[in-house]
Formats: sequence, C-alpha cells, structure tokens
Amino acid sequence: MLFLIIVGIAAGFLATRLMRIETDVPTTIVIGVAGALIGGLLLRSIIALTSWAAGLVGAVLGAMALIWLYKTYVDR
Repeated sequence: MLFLIIVGIAAGFLATRLMRIETDVPTTIVIGVAGALIGGLLLRSIIALTSWAAGLVGAVLGAMALIWLYKTYVDR
C-alpha cells in the first residue's frame, strides 16, 4: 500500500506537469493513486489478453509442427 502511494505521488506529479495543470498536493496524490490503479488494471488486462492470444498461436504452431512430423515420418 505504501509503495502504491509513493508511485501515485510520483505519477500524479509527472502527470500534472505533463498536462500543464496546477493542483494542490492532495489532489495530485489522489490523481496519481487513482491513475496507478486504473493504469495497472488496464495493463494487466492487456497482458492477460495478449498472453492468451500468444498461447493460442503457440498451440496452433505446435499442432502444425506435429502434423508435419506425422506426414513426413509416419504417414508414408
């Protein structure tokens, strides 16, 4: 929890500077912590989806390799 607050403070500070808005310290912290939660959830979702798709591609490539081996060496 403390790590999230520290990251949130840094993220809020950077985000308010990049977006060129002036906020007080508590607002900056709230923006940063909320952004860290939303960004972390989004990033985990994207990673979960891409890892699922990568698993499917790997499974198809593995099955194709087995079919090639079967046709080459077994089914003559």
